[in-house]
Amino acid sequence: MKNNCLPLIKPCLPILLAVLTVHFARGQNEINIQQEINVLGQSKPIPVSLDGFSGEVADVLKFDLYVQGFTFVSPDAAQYQISGSSGGNVQGRVVDRFSKNALLSRSYTGATLRRQAHAFADDIVQAITGKKGIAQTKIAFKVKSTGGNGEIYAADFDGHNAQAITHDNTIVAAPAWVPGQLALYYTSYKLGNPDIFYHNLATGQRRVIAGHSGLNTSAAVSPDGAKVAMILSKGGSPDVWVCDADGSNLKQLTATPEDESSPCWSPDGQWICFATKIHERRMLAKVPGGGGAMQRIPTPGIANPTEPEWSPDGKWIAFTSQMGEFGICVMPADGSAPPTVLVAGEDPSWSANSRTLVFVRRTSSYRYVLSLLDVFTKQAKDIQQIPGNNSEPAWAR
Repeated sequence: MKNNCLPLIKPCLPILLAVLTVHFARGQNEINIQQEINVLGQSKPIPVSLDGFSGEVADVLKFDLYVQGFTFVSPDAAQYQISGSSGGNVQGRVVDRFSKNALLSRSYTGATLRRQAHAFADDIVQAITGKKGIAQTKIAFKVKSTGGNGEIYAADFDGHNAQAITHDNTIVAAPAWVPGQLALYYTSYKLGNPDIFYHNLATGQRRVIAGHSGLNTSAAVSPDGAKVAMILSKGGSPDVWVCDADGSNLKQLTATPEDESSPCWSPDGQWICFATKIHERRMLAKVPGGGGAMQRIPTPGIANPTEPEWSPDGKWIAFTSQMGEFGICVMPADGSAPPTVLVAGEDPSWSANSRTLVFVRRTSSYRYVLSLLDVFTKQAKDIQQIPGNNSEPAWAR
C-alpha cells in the first residue's frame, strides 16, 4: 500500500516564491509568425510610447505590454503616452494623446523594482483596455536537464524567479494549478508508480490523491476547485475519470478501447474536453462533468488534434495539431468557425485574460523552450528559460 502523505518539502518555498528576484534577460527571441489569422479576426497592436524608464524597469514594461497586444512607437505616433521614472521606485503616468486625458498616475513602493514594474504594467493594461493584466501571474512547467528525469518548477509568467517545486529525481509530468490557490496537482513516479499528487506550495505539504494501479496522470482542476478530472488506466485503457479534490468519489466518465488524454474543463464547469481516437483517428471530444454521452468536437481542416485548453472566458479552445509538425491552433468553442493554425508549437495554456497563451516550441537545436503568444496580434516572445528542456506549461488563474 502506498503512503498517502509525504514529509514537508522545502518549508521556505513560499517565501522564496514571493521574494526571489533575478535580472531580466535581454535579447529574448521574437517569433516571426507568418500565417494570417482568419477565425480570430485582425487586431492591430495598440501603439504606445515609453519615456523616462531605463534598465530592468524598461525591459519589464516592454516585455509585459508586448505580449498583451501593445507595440512601441515614437511619442508623436502613439495613441497612449507612457512616461515616468525608475530611480528609487517606479513612478508612472499614462496619457491619451488624442483626448489629452490622464488615464493613470501612480507611484509604486515596496518589493523590488521588477515587481513594481509588473504592477505598473498591469495598471496600464487595466487603464487602457479595461481588462485585468497578467504581469503578476505565475506559471508552472516541467524542466528536464540533459540525462535527468525532470522536476516541476513554478515561476513568474515571464519565466523569472523560477523555483523548483519537486526534488524527486524521478519522472514528473503535467502540472496543473488549483484556481485561486498556491497549490498544484502533478504526476510523479516518486513512489514507483505514476501517481497524481496534490502539493500545497504555501505549506510544502503534499499527498497522493490518485495512486491506482496503472497510469494516473493529466490532472485538471474544475473552475471552482472542487473536482479533478484525470486520466486513469485502472479500468483497462486510459480513460477520463473525475473525483473530488481530495481524491474521493471517483467516477469513470469514458470507457473506450482507445487512449484518452489531456482533459480540461469548460469555464462553467459543465464539460470536460479531451483528446481521443475514433476509428483510429485522433480528435477532440467532450463529456459532461457529471457523466453522460461523449460528444465529438469537429476540427475541420486540422488533423490529429490533441492537448485542448478551454479559454477562461469560454469563447475559444486552443489545441495542438500534428500535420507534419506540431502547431498551435485556436477555434471558437461553439464550433462556429474552423480552427486556425497560429504558430509552430505544442501544449498551449491560456492566461486569465483569454488572449495570451504560453506554449512549447522547438528550437533549431532541438531544445524545447517556453514562449508567450498574444493570440489576436500574433506577437510572441520566449520567456526566461531554465537550462534544459522546458515543457508542459500551465498558467495559474
